[in-house]
Amino acid sequence: MTAGLSVVCRGLVYIYRLDGYDIVALSGVDLDISAGESVALLGPSGSGKSTLLALLAGLLAPSAGRLTVGEHDLVRATAAELQAMRAADVGVVLQGAGRNLLPYLTAEQNVRFAQRGVPAERRRSLPDPREVLTTVGLTGRGRNRQRPQRLSPGERQRLALAVGLAGRPGLLLADEPTSQLDTRARDEVLLALDAVRRAGTTVVVVTHDPDVGRRMGRTVTIRDGRVGAEGRRGEDYAVVGRDGTVHLPQDVLRMLPPGTLVGVEPQPDGTVLLVPARANVEGVQ
Repeated sequence: MTAGLSVVCRGLVYIYRLDGYDIVALSGVDLDISAGESVALLGPSGSGKSTLLALLAGLLAPSAGRLTVGEHDLVRATAAELQAMRAADVGVVLQGAGRNLLPYLTAEQNVRFAQRGVPAERRRSLPDPREVLTTVGLTGRGRNRQRPQRLSPGERQRLALAVGLAGRPGLLLADEPTSQLDTRARDEVLLALDAVRRAGTTVVVVTHDPDVGRRMGRTVTIRDGRVGAEGRRGEDYAVVGRDGTVHLPQDVLRMLPPGTLVGVEPQPDGTVLLVPARANVEGVQ
């Protein structure tokens, strides 16, 4: 059983430079992920979800805010410390299975090669590569001896997950692990991710597919560089930011477009009523 790692983000900001301008990709993300959770990061292209995943992996450095993964402080960590974290505690699966695999090695050899990056003192306690392949459902019919190009698309993606799990990490990060897969292959990958979670590893995936999100334990929707909504057990909730901002669902935004004046009225039963101003304050220019 793997000990999962927790994640804590507080006011997380990431700014990058493009054509001489500062672009804010994340503008104050507050997020807690408990050890052993499975979380899907949802959101449109450009919302910041892949940037957030890269920050959790230590592949990008935060511009401001706090970010911890387990006992690792990713704001203060050196490049060498981040590399050691990825080798021992955090598995990363890049988008596109082929980017994670060596085509001239068999499935078992790919996992064994990935284990070579784990510090020597921990390497002796790592599982046999065939055990890792079993976790993601790649057993039987000699698939452990097949090279990636001989596997189906779903099997290649599951092999990429196995490579990410080679070092027995406490946190697995996967960017679009079901992208461009048919329904059957997608379901195979989701079953593999659930097996990883049940083994104790914390799982965080980026996906554009709401159906994939619903199969995870929790969804977090990133909008305009912030956490805009969360979903639990099939229910979606808006999230109140530390500055009081709330991202309204799209169906509500059609009723209350940006710029609408809204009264906020607490109710005796503890609910809150949003009341558009009459005629949106008719006559005010």
